[in-house]
Parts: sequence; structure tokens; C-alpha cells
Amino acid sequence: MARIIGAETEYGIATPADLTLSPIVSSTHAVVAYALKHQALRRSRWDFAAESPLRDARGFDLRRYHTVPTIDPNAIGVANVMLHNGGRFYVDHAHPEYSTPEVTSAIEAARYDAAGDLVLRGAAALLEEHTRRNESVLDGHAPCPALKLYKNNVDGKGASYGAHENYSYSRSTLFETLAQALIPFFIARMVFIGAGRVGKGPRGDGSGFQISQRADYIEQAISLETTMNRGIINTRDESHSNEKTGRLHVIIGDANMSHTSMLLKYGMTSLVLDAIERGVDFSDLNLEAPVEEVRKVSYDLTLTHRMQLSNGEALTALEVLQRYRERVEASTQEDAHVLQVWDEVASALQRGPEHASDLLDWCAKLSLIRSFEQRGVPMESPKMQAIDLQYTDIDPAKSLYHALVRKGRMRELFTHNELHKAQQEPPTDTRAYFRGKAQLCPALEAASWERITINGQVLRIADLRHPNASDCQRAGFDVEEFVSGTVDVEKLEHISGVERVDEH
Repeated sequence: MARIIGAETEYGIATPADLTLSPIVSSTHAVVAYALKHQALRRSRWDFAAESPLRDARGFDLRRYHTVPTIDPNAIGVANVMLHNGGRFYVDHAHPEYSTPEVTSAIEAARYDAAGDLVLRGAAALLEEHTRRNESVLDGHAPCPALKLYKNNVDGKGASYGAHENYSYSRSTLFETLAQALIPFFIARMVFIGAGRVGKGPRGDGSGFQISQRADYIEQAISLETTMNRGIINTRDESHSNEKTGRLHVIIGDANMSHTSMLLKYGMTSLVLDAIERGVDFSDLNLEAPVEEVRKVSYDLTLTHRMQLSNGEALTALEVLQRYRERVEASTQEDAHVLQVWDEVASALQRGPEHASDLLDWCAKLSLIRSFEQRGVPMESPKMQAIDLQYTDIDPAKSLYHALVRKGRMRELFTHNELHKAQQEPPTDTRAYFRGKAQLCPALEAASWERITINGQVLRIADLRHPNASDCQRAGFDVEEFVSGTVDVEKLEHISGVERVDEH
């Protein structure tokens, strides 16, 4: 099926000038400051009516409560805005979280993912303006001190926060088939997409460097949970679309600074899903002890550890990825580009991590760490942890990642203008186009991934590919009139994919 891709990233947040300030409050400040700058974003509320986060793909629903349909978009801990690019910026589990809009290719998924840094940097800068004027964006709260924001997955105190991926898939493919085929792949792909981490164990108190930030927090092969008892495969069954389409929710990945790692994360996974839906068999790659292998692969910087397969074979992560590489096919030019990068990175890693230090996060970070080791700084030194953290700082003036880019030691795929466009404009070939444009409509009251409320009328958009720019044009729907305030709900229903919902 035509693949739709999206991502959700929780950013690390700190207020160095006031270490006692709750990250729930500081994250709320960030989201509300961004909304205040973009006044139109404040009009709509998040519509929770279609949410079902405890529905399990294995056939049951653990829902223990019913949330209210909408909430105050400025409320502490749940502040939320829909963005002009069709994505979402909100507070989740004491972190500011950015969700990309739905896109149709890996390269666009990577571009909109990277654009999230611009959203977060913009929020921090806007909040700083208010603080300089001694103003608070939250009623009843003091001005928020300057924020530090990091695109990472660990706080160094035992907690991990997510960088989740989402892929549409056909429900004609059994979820059990997906899970079986993806478990070895998700473990092996760490060597391409790992962000790198100083320390081992959930609290990072074990000495050493490892490939993945997420590895120490994976406890089961298959699980519904995302904040505890995390699984290699997550079973959340919340499609945000129609009954024919499922949404694979992937929680085992790391947050990436490297554009190449982002491209491979989305591109490789999409190609493997294509192969699974074509009926390609990956059962020969089943692992004897998959959960244990997650840590073993992450801890092995030589890439020589051999995973024990159920059929008696023992393969390295690179060898497992090569088996997947041999069975996937490129159906588009963009797929071919992903395969080209896949081959390039695999070849570099076969020669050693230092040969991929301009491509992958963990390799770039390891190169920095080893340079300090050569100067006599021990791995246990707090300076090494500071290097780890500073690499992921999204402020270009402070970030070690951005310093490598400026020195020509890290390859980027997107220019600043391309990322700025992704921050401001929605993709034109999915329903995110209509949602993004709707944020400028004065009549918009509430929104979610699949629903929009305009002048009291609830409209559902179940098809991920509609209504896009072409649909609106064919229906004679004038987007510019729409955003200026002229709303004809009857005309909206003529757009492909839009249906009115009777709430009663």
C-alpha cells in the first residue's frame, strides 16, 4: 500500500537558572509562548473524542476512562497547538513534544522531523522575549527562565523519553506477521540510527559508551506500554484513519540530529514494510532472545557481536541488515536513493565507526569522545557526559552537532530554507495540507488528526491522502477565501475525503 509516515519527538528540557522549576510548567510556557506569537494557533482546541491510546492490535482495549472531548489549549501539562505545517506542538509527560504532519516519503519524513528543531528553537526565543520584559505567558506564574532544549532520549537520572515513528499499513497483513518480521530488523537497525550514549544502564551509571540511547529501556519483545515495560514492538492500535489502515507505532528508535540517520530510519523501515506486505518471508531471522540482544548490540562498538538465531545461525547486526537489504525492492526513485544511502553507510561501518562519523550520530559522538580520551579525559568524567548532552543541544551556537556541520564534518541533507519551509507549510499531498491551512481559519474551533470542527460542524477526514491540495482545487475550494474567514460547510463536503459527523 502507499505508505504514510509521521513522527513524534519529546525534547529534553532544562532551566539552568532555576533547577527547581517543574519541567511540566516550563514545557507549558514553551508551547503557550509559541501559540501567542502565532495568534491563529490559539483559536482551536485539541479534540480528544477519537483518541483510544489503550486499544491493542492483538484484539482488545484496556481503556479505563473516557477523556473529556476538548481541553483548554493553555492548561498546565497539556498545552497544545496545531501548527501551520499540519503538525502538532504540545506538552506530554513533562516534555515539549513535536509531531510532524503526515507525509508520503522517507525524505519528507526526515525533513519535517528536522524542522521540529526550528519550532522548538522558536518557542525558546519567544519565551525569552517575554522574560526580558518580565512578563509571563501563563496567568498566575512567574516569567520562565531561559530554556535549554535537547533532542535526546535520556535525562541521566533513570528516565527515557520517546522519539516515536508511525507508519500506515494494510490491515490485510496480520499484525503477528509484522511483529515477527520486524523484531530482528529493529534490533539490527540500531547500528544505523543509534544516537550514541555515554553510560550504560537506565541511570547511565555503568562505564562506557553505547550505540543507542533507547536500548537500556526495552524490557519486552511485544508490549502496549510506552513509558514502562517497553517492547521492541508496540501494539497500540490507534490508526487515526479508517478500518482498512493500521498505524504501526514504533518506540524503539532514538531521536536523531543526523539527517542521514533520519532518512534511513524512515526509509529502511518503509522498505521492509513494503516487503512484508508483498509476502516476503523473514521468519529465518527470528532471534532466540531478542530482548537480551538489544543491549548486546548497543554495547558492541566493534559491530562484531553475533546474534543467535532460532535456526542455529549467528549473525552480526550488519549481516542481519544485509539479509533485509537483499529482500527489499525500490519502487520509486526515492526508494532507490534510500537503498544507495543504506549501501553507503553499511560499507562505511564495515570499515569501522570512524568511517561513518560524518553520517551517523553515534559515530560522530564516539569520534568526539575518543578525541577527549586521547587527551587523557576518562570515560567516567562528567565532561564526557557533558559532550554527550551538548551534541544534542538544538541551539546552533551551543550544539556540538552543529559545530561539526560548520566544520564540514557532518553531512546534512536539507538547507535552512528547506527546513524553514517545512516548519511553516504543510505537505500538499496528504490531509495535513487541509489541517495546516485550517489553522488560519477564524471559524476553526477544534481539531485533531482526523477531525476538524468549524462553526459547530464536525468534519472527519479518514483517508490519510485526502483532502490534499489537488482535491481542494478539483472541488473548486478556494483555500485563500477559507483562511480569510469565508466558510461554506456545504462546499467543504464536496472535497474528496471530507464527511460531516453527526455528534448526536
